Parts: sequence; C-alpha cells; structure tokens
Amino acid sequence: MKKLPIGIHTFSKIIEGDYLYIDKTKEAYEILCTYQYVFLSRPRRFGKSLFLTTLQAIFEGKKELFKGLYIYDKYDFEAYPVIRIHWGGNFTSEFNFQSEVQSALRWNAECLGVTLDKSLSLSSQFDSLIKETYKKYHKRVVILIDEYDKPILDNIPDPVMRSYARNILKGLYEHIKYNDEYIKFAFLTGVSKFAKVSIFSGLNNLVDISLRSAYGNICGYTQADLETSFQPYLEGADMEKVKRWYDGYNFLKDNVYNPFDILNFCANELLYKNYWFETGSPSFLIKLIQEKSYYLPDLENISIDEEQLDAFDIEKINFEVLLYQSGYLTIREKKQFEDAVFYSLKIPNLEVKSSLNKVVVSSLTDSGSRLISSTLYRNMLTALHNADMEGIKDTLHTLFASLPYQNYANNNISLYEGFYASVVYAFLASLGVPLIGEDTTNRGRIDLTLTMEQKVYIIEFKVGSGNALEQIKAKKYYEKYQNMHKDIYLVGINFDEAERNISGFTFQRLEGKMPSL
Repeated sequence: MKKLPIGIHTFSKIIEGDYLYIDKTKEAYEILCTYQYVFLSRPRRFGKSLFLTTLQAIFEGKKELFKGLYIYDKYDFEAYPVIRIHWGGNFTSEFNFQSEVQSALRWNAECLGVTLDKSLSLSSQFDSLIKETYKKYHKRVVILIDEYDKPILDNIPDPVMRSYARNILKGLYEHIKYNDEYIKFAFLTGVSKFAKVSIFSGLNNLVDISLRSAYGNICGYTQADLETSFQPYLEGADMEKVKRWYDGYNFLKDNVYNPFDILNFCANELLYKNYWFETGSPSFLIKLIQEKSYYLPDLENISIDEEQLDAFDIEKINFEVLLYQSGYLTIREKKQFEDAVFYSLKIPNLEVKSSLNKVVVSSLTDSGSRLISSTLYRNMLTALHNADMEGIKDTLHTLFASLPYQNYANNNISLYEGFYASVVYAFLASLGVPLIGEDTTNRGRIDLTLTMEQKVYIIEFKVGSGNALEQIKAKKYYEKYQNMHKDIYLVGINFDEAERNISGFTFQRLEGKMPSL
C-alpha cells in the first residue's frame, strides 16, 4: 500500500514520495480550460493547499508527475513562471504583518531570480515582482495565493488590526487586476469570500467557483474514494459509523468526507476521534453564541439566501455564514423560489456536532473540571440508555447548578425557554446521541427529540408555570414516531426563573405500539 500523506500538502512531494493521491486533475483541467482568474472557498484543512500546488506543478511543466492521472494526455504542460504565496505565520500586529508579507515577496523574488526594491511599499513590490518576472521570462506570470483571507480572519476580534490587514491586502491584490496583460492565470483560495469590504473591489474579475456544482468535489473524499482507494486502509472499519462521524459535507455535488479526518483515522488504527475539530479553536464563535444568546436548536433548521451565503461582511458578522464558511455547517439542499435562491444548512456530521456543543457546554459551566464534565456525560448516557428518568433529571439539575451567576447578571435571559433549551440541546448533542432540535410535526414543533436504539424521548420546555407534558399529549407530538416500534418517553421540563434550575420534571412512557391517551 502507498503511504498516507499525513501533514503533506504539496502535490510534487506526494507523487515523488509515492504517497496516496486522490486524483483531482479532472477539475484542474476543466478550470484551466475555462477560466483565467479563479477563487475557491473551502473550510480549513480540506485540501485547498494540495489543489493549489497541483496547479503549480502543472504550470511548472512537470508532466512526469501526472502520469496515470486524468490530465496527463490532455494538457500541453507548457512551463510558466509561478508566483506562489501562502499566508502562514502571525498577523496580529503591524510589525508581524509587514514581516510576513515582506518575507513572502522576498522568497518569490529569490526563486524567480528577480530583484525587489525594499524601499518601496509592499504593494509596489508585488507590482514590481509581477512585471520583472514577465520581463525576465518573456512569458506571462501565474499567481497562486493560498489562504488569501488568513490575515483578516486572524484579526476578527480586533477591528483596528482587521482594518489594517484589509487595507494592506487590498493594496496587494488589486495589482492582479492592474497587471492583466502580464498574467496567464491566477487562483486564490480561502475560507471566506468577503463582501462589502474593499479587499475584493480590486479583484472583480475573479470567478468564484465555490458554489458551482461542477466543482463540488474539488476538495474532500467521496464515498467512491473510500470504497476504492482507501479500501485497504479501512479494512475492518464499520463504514456506516465512519460515514456518521466524518461524511456529510456538501458543496452542491456529492457528499464528501473531511480528508484530514479520513487520513488520520486510517493512520491511527481506525480510532474515532475529533481530528479536524481539534486543529482549530472556535473561541470566537463561542463568544458570538454567548453575546447573541443564540438559540442552538436553530442550527438544525437554518435557511439562508444566496447573497448572504456567497459572501461574508466582516463589519456586520452573520453568525450562520461564519459557521458555514468555517466548516461547522454545510449545505443540506439548494432551493429556488422564482428569482431567489435559498440554501438550507446542517451540521455535517457527528464529529462537528458533538465537539462544537461540548465546547459550548464547557464555556457555559462553572466547573472547569474535565473530571466533573466527564462524570456528567457518563451519567446522562447511562440514564438515557436505561430510561432512568430520575437520573436524567438529576444530571440536568447538576448541569444547570454549574452555570455561573454572570450568565444571568444584568439580563433577563433566565426568563426565556430558548436559553434553557439551548443549554440542554448543547449538552445532549455533545454526547453524540441522535438529536433533533425544533423537530417538525404536522401539529407543530417539538422542542427536542432523541431517537435512541430502542427509545424515543420527546422533550418540551416551559419557564414558570404551565404543563409541558400536557402540551406534548395535546398536540400528539408522539404520532410521528409511533410506528418505529420503540418505547416513547414524553418528558415535560419546567424551569424556575428565580432558582434558574429545574422546578418540574414529569414524564410518561408509551410502549412501542399505538398509544392511547
């Protein structure tokens, strides 16, 4: 078997080192035959860098690397000078920012054998790099920029540095447009496509292929890839479980697996872990959840129009768009109503759902102890599997008792059912159990539904007085699940706004047959 390319993002290194490579050169060929200026947005660690270096090898004329791949006998592989910039490093101060940009320009100048005047501004140096490279090689230049938006994303919480980064990048990128006569091809990748900020105003000739179905599989692994190329590495794996954990991303073509997850899963003896999630910090997202008192069950039922999804306004952050572009949400389906296009979004898989909600729970609770948190999780899983209703009640009571006072101070959040529903949803979702928030029936919406192997829990919340259990029964929410031949538990939970905890917990069991109430 070929070696797995763990941590390797360079096409030439993968091929020369005899590592496993999933052929994406068909998409590369179609792009090269169709466009001159291209932009691709995908979440982090999804294969953007590998695709970009594949383009680099094509434009450097390294045909021998492509033997056996789709593009090998279809493209002429004429060599062109390539400027390649990858924004890594630290951009959180003006000094660091200047140093990183200067280093990238200097490295390209050295590789191409041209000289830059360091007394010029950074944008003027980039302009000079393009023109001097064209003069030296008498060929138009290829420009490849990876993670074009990282300097801005690194500074989302800091509006001053964010503005500084935006202005510097605008000054650089606008020279791609100004030097059209010297440029053969340009390809930019990133996590976000920014709107209503000037970074793209100088790049209005870019074609965004991020939501073009022809390129929906350009990054990520398909089910066919797992059943063929990865089959020897997945020997003995429960493929349905692998799918639940790591599949589910969709960019308007096939569902795709997160490549970082699959590579690490195979390399770690088929151990299920949150490989992708653990490589990033969603701290800014968690801060937004807390600031906006976001109703977390809504993550199951998000609909957003095409204009919002297509671009990201850095000055007025849309939480759902940020979740999508960061990889915590993906596309469920695309719908068109007359002239308007809408997308329904979903959490892609168990890894993301469990991990994101576990971070939310940790940010809400005051325990700060992994041991206490683990105990809560274990107690709740045991209680759910055994239908131990007192155990479920006691665990939730302990959870709410651990919420710090400052979560309620100077606001009336404890008066709203949405707050309590969000906390319970996040806690249960972090367990990895099948959970539906705002579960739709023909009689209304169930607050939360859990579908276990032999049990279904239908949960309704009330703050203050009111009989939550009677509401479930009156609206016959259970009818949706009565033909599953599972025991159904109707659970009504009341919360006291003064105590900020459970004040009532009532339930009724319906055996796995047609109920009579």
